[in-house]
Amino acid sequence: MNINLEQKFTKFSEHWHPYIVGELNENYVKLAKLKGELVWHSHEHEDELFIVLSGTLIMDFRDKTVVTKQGEILIVPKGVEHRPRTNGEEVQIILIEPKSTKHTGNITVEQTVKELEWI
Repeated sequence: MNINLEQKFTKFSEHWHPYIVGELNENYVKLAKLKGELVWHSHEHEDELFIVLSGTLIMDFRDKTVVTKQGEILIVPKGVEHRPRTNGEEVQIILIEPKSTKHTGNITVEQTVKELEWI
């Protein structure tokens, strides 16, 4: 399966709304645009892989903050509370995570995406 990332990113403008572009084993491959911050949350049973395509992703953990720049990846282990945010610029990412992963874990806020969509 060939996926043109640049073309897919033109199909949406919302921030913090992941869209599915593929499947890999029991995982979804998702694209998202980020700006501002998301709520503190964790995923009890799922690891998350963030691949930063543009911009800088800032990930707050309860004991530290990790900065992930364009061309770098960040893995958040299952059960670890985290809060993704940006420094005001838009960040484009690829997420690879199990199909069972809920957007904001067991927390529901206005930004929570309950129904994932394919683009």
